[in-house]
Amino acid sequence: MIKQALVASAIAFCAPVLAQATAQPVMEAVPDRPGGEGEGPYETLLIRGATMIDGTGAPPEGPVDIVVKGNRIAAIVRGGGARVEPDRVIEAGGMYVLPGFIDTHGHHGDPAKAPQPSYGFKLWLAHGVTSVRGVAFQWGPNDPSVSQKCRSEANTITAPRLFAYQVPGTVWGKGPIDSPERGREWVRWAAANGYDGIKFFNNESPAELAAILDEAETQGLGTVAHLGQRGVAEVNARKAVELGLDGVTHFYGHFESLLDDSSSPQYPADYNYLDEQSRFAWVARLADQVGEPGSEEWDKYIQFLVDSGVTLSPTFNIYSASRDVMKARNLEWHDKYTLPSLMRFYAPSLTNHGSYYHDWSTEDEVAWRAFYRKWFDLTREFKDRGGRVTAGSDPGFIYQTWGFAYIGELEMLREAGLTPLEVIQAATINGAREIYDPKGIEPPMGSIRIGKLADLVIVPENPLSNLKVLYGTGHTRLNRDTNQLETVGGVRWTIKDGIVFDAPALLQDVAAMVEAQKDGAAGE
Repeated sequence: MIKQALVASAIAFCAPVLAQATAQPVMEAVPDRPGGEGEGPYETLLIRGATMIDGTGAPPEGPVDIVVKGNRIAAIVRGGGARVEPDRVIEAGGMYVLPGFIDTHGHHGDPAKAPQPSYGFKLWLAHGVTSVRGVAFQWGPNDPSVSQKCRSEANTITAPRLFAYQVPGTVWGKGPIDSPERGREWVRWAAANGYDGIKFFNNESPAELAAILDEAETQGLGTVAHLGQRGVAEVNARKAVELGLDGVTHFYGHFESLLDDSSSPQYPADYNYLDEQSRFAWVARLADQVGEPGSEEWDKYIQFLVDSGVTLSPTFNIYSASRDVMKARNLEWHDKYTLPSLMRFYAPSLTNHGSYYHDWSTEDEVAWRAFYRKWFDLTREFKDRGGRVTAGSDPGFIYQTWGFAYIGELEMLREAGLTPLEVIQAATINGAREIYDPKGIEPPMGSIRIGKLADLVIVPENPLSNLKVLYGTGHTRLNRDTNQLETVGGVRWTIKDGIVFDAPALLQDVAAMVEAQKDGAAGE
């Protein structure tokens, strides 16, 4: 009851966090949703004749008619033949309908690389992503996350459903966390100001982390951590989970919990954490300091994670350039859908975070491929034993452009050993439960069920056969009857809160943003 009251209070608080004066460049304001961009919600919307993949892990079934009234699923008629008088019909015969996807690891860009949040919002929606957990969307005193969350909830902007997490000590204007008591005070401030959860970078002492996690539990806030190397000698993944952490993102902290011959990682003598070539090249070599999957230590650690109820959001995609940077640099959607400013940010740089492949070698890529093997094995075994895995993309870094990056993560979850249905489960109901479990309530979305929110994706091709059909650029294949290449797939409609978005039209808007920036650069 306490959690539910706190959640209701936070939802009611939809005013933006007060901005403070700053000389730093700021992100552009998100414009209001223009008329005609997204249609509905309708009194009655009928999706007719689709094959349904409901997100729970159940097998596909069809034809199915789905009746939506307002923003809720009102009926599911198996076999078709729904007897309603709809205001709109989507003829989905031969198509597939799934729950809206949930990206559990989102960020905005920044003023230099992607200044307009709508760029990412539209790419997410165009790829079927109807909910995003921002970890955080933005940092600093002018964080617009809560305001944008509320505008999205009211459907006054074109955006997925937003859930705002923030880093301890940020935004509130009272300085960093320097004691357990101050950590608790910040958590209470975050809950009162409409935030949904907390993102850690392992910058807190163990005592501060324990206090923040305890207070977050009381306040109904979710917690997730990137257990960075600066703090991992004191707090690895095992320690953080013991203290009450809800979720671990990326790989940080796992291998440090599995070291063979030492209690903390061993770094080369010339290692420099602030040199990202050194930092990220060495990460892959950490795999050499742990035992092999299947060993007694691996078995104990994975069982500990499963028993604790922690969620893993691996974000495999964000480091995929490390195993083939040439491929990442030349992905087929960059020219049309990646902003030139974003491509400049992605390029090797001493200052841009994540642009670490300054002199990236074959040896580095081979080491990362070996690292992925163990990372995949850990994630698959965790899943096989009943652990919850979710899908997060961490876009805006390392050649990972919004939306496209998310589908890349689904492909890599499949590579890690999840079945196609398990991949969809990770992308839908698992993500919803990771977000809503701390609130103490069953998620209102994440599966196709009567009474749930009408957050849906409609795709012309079967994603269980080929996840590539979810990319905005579609999937290219040879028509064996004509001997001609053809492009199939791409999301056709994304429905968020009962509002029907034309996914190809959203992609056209993004392409226009990219062309406008190119034209502006050409005119300088």
